[in-house]
Amino acid sequence: MRIYIYIAVMAVTTYLVRALPLLFMKRKIRSRFLRSFLHYVPVACLTAMTFPAILSSTEHMVAGLAGAVVGVLLALKKQSLIVVAVATCAAVFLTEWLV
Repeated sequence: MRIYIYIAVMAVTTYLVRALPLLFMKRKIRSRFLRSFLHYVPVACLTAMTFPAILSSTEHMVAGLAGAVVGVLLALKKQSLIVVAVATCAAVFLTEWLV
């Protein structure tokens, strides 16, 4: 029974976080700084959640770091998503194998 209470609390919390800004923000945000800040919030949150997972997802932290470096470098060179994903996986695999 307690699990249903926990699920309901999480659902209400998630809903309120998404619905309250829609209820209170009736007009368009005119501040360039605030719009710029809000534009980058999802990217910053995703990075903050993803980067620790990259480092701890493998047996050795070095392998995760090698994969991240390869992925970032290829992404900066504007490679396709498939190329970045395959090269990153290969870098992690090879680093794990060598370590």
